[in-house]
Amino acid sequence: MQQRTLGAQGLTVSALGYGAMGLTMAYGPGDEQAGIAALQRAYELGVTFFDTAELYGWGTGNNEALVGKAVQGFRDQVVLATKFGFARTEQGLGLDSRPENIRKVADNSLRHLGVDQIDVFYQHRVDPAVPIEDVAGTVKELIDAGKVKYFGLSEAGPQTIRRAHAVQPVSVLQTEYSLFERDAEQLFPTLAELGIGFVAYSPLGRGLITGTAKPAGQYDATDMRNNDPRWQPGNYEKNLDAVDRLAALAATKGATVAQLALAWLLAQGEHIVPIPGTRSTARIEENAGAAELALTQDDLTAISDILPTGGYGARYAEGHLPTWN
Repeated sequence: MQQRTLGAQGLTVSALGYGAMGLTMAYGPGDEQAGIAALQRAYELGVTFFDTAELYGWGTGNNEALVGKAVQGFRDQVVLATKFGFARTEQGLGLDSRPENIRKVADNSLRHLGVDQIDVFYQHRVDPAVPIEDVAGTVKELIDAGKVKYFGLSEAGPQTIRRAHAVQPVSVLQTEYSLFERDAEQLFPTLAELGIGFVAYSPLGRGLITGTAKPAGQYDATDMRNNDPRWQPGNYEKNLDAVDRLAALAATKGATVAQLALAWLLAQGEHIVPIPGTRSTARIEENAGAAELALTQDDLTAISDILPTGGYGARYAEGHLPTWN
């Protein structure tokens, strides 16, 4: 699989990565053996970039440990990314990017992953209570100590990115981006100016762009899509119609709608790497095929005609949408 360089610090990964969140949370009950099989099949097909987080294992099975177990036979051939910045409180989920917590999470992640260095360490969400300079400075200490190789941010805005980058160069920003979610495009000029790569999470719209979506209420009770605005009546039908039209276009290319959506992301710039996640080895194989799908300018125009500015409905329920500063 083609390799791409993210940022100016030397981070090189496969053009398609793998997002492991869904193996243990947000999409119904998980299956450890199926998750390991999916990760290992991804590697066999050329995927070398695996994304996890401390958060993904809380109360559902340790996601970092699952990823570490799956890749232990080829750890030196892959890039492992994980994240810090959340905290469990009596009120539920909170933010905590205090330096002492960052150091604690780093040590825990190293142990869970079973490695001696974290390749990419992201701040999962910006913590307004902690200056981003303190966050970047703490990650710089971890890099200097050899515990972390590259620094990443997630769901951060231009000012935050600039302030962090001035303390410790940011290699990559991770934010939701897909045919159905285009807000991240406003960040691209800043990333280009500073030489920062971009990782697209939920590149298939949380499964909306796979041809398998069901209306809200028809998923497992623990599945976040039951509350996703894009799955609610009114939005859902419009989004489904767009997927059908995209699928018809994909068929003319001998491709699936998911492959078309991933190929579209890859065509948006050499600095972009999508990280689709799935528990299915068949879906892994389908997604990997997107790296070989070449889209013409006519294809891109046709896609733009179907979804000129994204899908219908916000990507998070009201009150949960990240704010960028």
